Parts: sequence; C-alpha cells; structure tokens
Amino acid sequence: MPLNAQQLNTATFAELLANTRHTAVHLEMRDVYAVGDERDDFENFLRTGVPNLDPARSFWPQWMPLVKDAVARGVVMRRARIVSEPVTDYIRYEHAITPLNLQAGEDVRWLPRRHASDIPLPGNDFWLLDERLVQFHHFSGTGDWAPDGKERTTAPAAVALCSAAFETVWERGIPHEKYTVQAS
Repeated sequence: MPLNAQQLNTATFAELLANTRHTAVHLEMRDVYAVGDERDDFENFLRTGVPNLDPARSFWPQWMPLVKDAVARGVVMRRARIVSEPVTDYIRYEHAITPLNLQAGEDVRWLPRRHASDIPLPGNDFWLLDERLVQFHHFSGTGDWAPDGKERTTAPAAVALCSAAFETVWERGIPHEKYTVQAS
C-alpha cells in the first residue's frame, strides 16, 4: 500500500523500500565515510587488508534481506559511486566488500571523479525511489552521519535533478566486475 505524505516523512528506510515497486537507485559521492556500523570492519580491513565478506556480520544481516525482498518483487536496485583516483583507503574497503551488495541483488558501478566534471550533481548522496521520492543523506565533514542525517522530498525539481544525475553517472560508470581500484 502506498505511503501518504506524512508517512513518507516518518517511515524508516526499510518501510520506504518495502513500498518501492520499480526502481531504487543510490548515488554515493564521498571518498570517505565513517559511519559507526562499518567502523570495526573498516579498521580490521586497514590492519589486515582482508575484507569481512560474511553476510551474517556487521550491518549486512539488516541490509541483505531488504535488498533481496525488493529484488524479488521486481525492484531494480542500482548503486553508483563517484570516486577520486587514486582511491582512499575507505574506497578500497568499499570496493572489497561490494560483492555482498551484488550477492544481495544490487548492481554497482564506479565512476572516476575526473569523468564527472560536467555532470550536474546534487550536493548530497541520495536514494531515489520509484522516480518519485528522494532521500538525501547528510554527513559530517569526517564522514559520520550528521545530526539531521536524512532529508526527504518529492519536489519535482529535486527528483528530476537526481534522476538525471544518476542516469548520467550510471551510463558513464564502470561495472564493479571491471573496475579496478587505483590505490595511492
């Protein structure tokens, strides 16, 4: 059942995704994230160089069922990441754990930042659900969630900007299986 305007503002992301019927696209544009639910795995990756690919650990037990359920309903889930090269340690880590995103049912592409210079981009990472709802993500300068970590809108101009930006990044992006990180 579709959510009303009030529910769009108060629903969890899981509830929003459960109400998504066609597409869920995510654009990430930061080179460093420092969100709490990844901290231990990231620090271990820095120490060992080995990613944690156990879908039963970290944030994956919550994420993977959401994606699998959406994909089973016919939702196409795509994630695009704009990255600086050579990549940061965090992007090396993110690239190394992306097989779990793929295993869940997402399709992932990478776009070197130098190929994004002429793309009109919103100021924040976002999810765009069914070409109707944008959830922007707000982060602190250090990469953790800002106190107002999300903002949602159905404003046609914001939806159009995010849709055009994502599709251009996606078109230029390199599929995960073909993208090799260039570490410094």
